[in-house]
Amino acid sequence: MITAIVFVKADVARIPEVAEAIAALAGVSEVYSVTGQIDLIALVRVRDHDEVASVVADKLNKVPGVTSTETHIAFRAYSQHDLESAFSLGLD
Repeated sequence: MITAIVFVKADVARIPEVAEAIAALAGVSEVYSVTGQIDLIALVRVRDHDEVASVVADKLNKVPGVTSTETHIAFRAYSQHDLESAFSLGLD
């Protein structure tokens, strides 16, 4: 599995709908709105590098309101946490 972290700059007036459109793309697991010089961070998790290109270059970059992207490919994961268990209320 390949993980790509995509920094997204978007039209400020359209950030919520841009985030939702990106989140709906196959291969995108999460989208976060963030502070700083970028507007959104998208996590792309796919099987191979060709799929990264397909998701980012062919789809994500073409979402209306996306003005630019910067993609980083992850080499290794040093922590893996199960968000479901982290937020579990223990109501088994």
